[in-house]
Amino acid sequence: MNTSTLTTTSRPAKTPPPLLAGLALSALIAAAAIAAARIDWLQAHGFSALTLAIVLGMLAGNLGYQRIAPSCAAGVNFSKQNLLRLGIILYGFRLTFQDIGHVGLSGVLIDALVLCSTFGMALLLGTRVFKLDRETAMLIGAGSSICGAAAVMATEPVLRARPAQVTVAVATVVVFGSLAIFLYPLLYQLNLHWQFLAASPQAYGIFTGSTVHEVAQVVAAARAISPDAANTAVITKMVRVMMLAPFLMLLSAYISKKSCAAKKAGSSAKGRLAIPWFAFGFVAIVAFNSLHLLPSALVSHVNDADNVLLAMAMAALGISTHFSSLRTAGVKPLVFAAVLFGWLIVGGALINMLVLRWLA
Repeated sequence: MNTSTLTTTSRPAKTPPPLLAGLALSALIAAAAIAAARIDWLQAHGFSALTLAIVLGMLAGNLGYQRIAPSCAAGVNFSKQNLLRLGIILYGFRLTFQDIGHVGLSGVLIDALVLCSTFGMALLLGTRVFKLDRETAMLIGAGSSICGAAAVMATEPVLRARPAQVTVAVATVVVFGSLAIFLYPLLYQLNLHWQFLAASPQAYGIFTGSTVHEVAQVVAAARAISPDAANTAVITKMVRVMMLAPFLMLLSAYISKKSCAAKKAGSSAKGRLAIPWFAFGFVAIVAFNSLHLLPSALVSHVNDADNVLLAMAMAALGISTHFSSLRTAGVKPLVFAAVLFGWLIVGGALINMLVLRWLA
């Protein structure tokens, strides 16, 4: 027999790794998370499908995933990268530019000041005081200052963060966002006595929407007061979410500038601007949705599909995260997030009070 034939036939053909197995695994976990998120108790306590998806994904990733990792890795990576970007773009169907009019200039200004002050504090304290790596500090800052897990996931491609760093940031959103659900109604009752802020459901709604981490947590915290407070809180929160796109663009420019400075100082880092193109897609969808060209029923179906995409991305992130990496992170990220949470309450209340009094 010809030896060349033996050599040729003994080499396995190089084929691209299949996506189906990993996509199916991510979809299965996402479906379980979405179903669990409909449970009344979990809804009442602000546990969204995204939060549950990453928890279930972590359980799957640490309990036997290594056996099937070779066949699933490609699909899992596709879910946490490509599906994430598509999910962020489609998130724009939840927003319109008309939302800005519902909260007025004061709501927009409060959201902007809370975002800038919280992220600026995260960048300063996270790296200099808590000695965290820049990516972890920025991810926790993004999740705290904008919209929780969705902001963390949207910021990850710009920073090129590791799965463990992303998971640590999401975990802080879960912990302190859940705490806010119980704490904020108590703060409302205390404010009725002390009158630090305007003692009205609308003022409480703006305060809640501008300072609580996730949309689901905002709804849970505000509904404990009144439907009016919940409506104002959600609109304020949606305006804050709308700031995600310009935030990502500015962050990308900042990262590029720092890389250029490092390169001039003799580092091998590249100063290429990592443009988050999906952020432009997000803005375009918001603009399109503001025209109200699509039937509301269709938009609702698109939002349902977007929930699936984002849940799959979170599930894939959880699968890629190992408990050992979380143990390595230690308690510093949690303490750091607690400081930011304290600022959101105290500093956020101060910002709300000053802006409302100034514009009044």
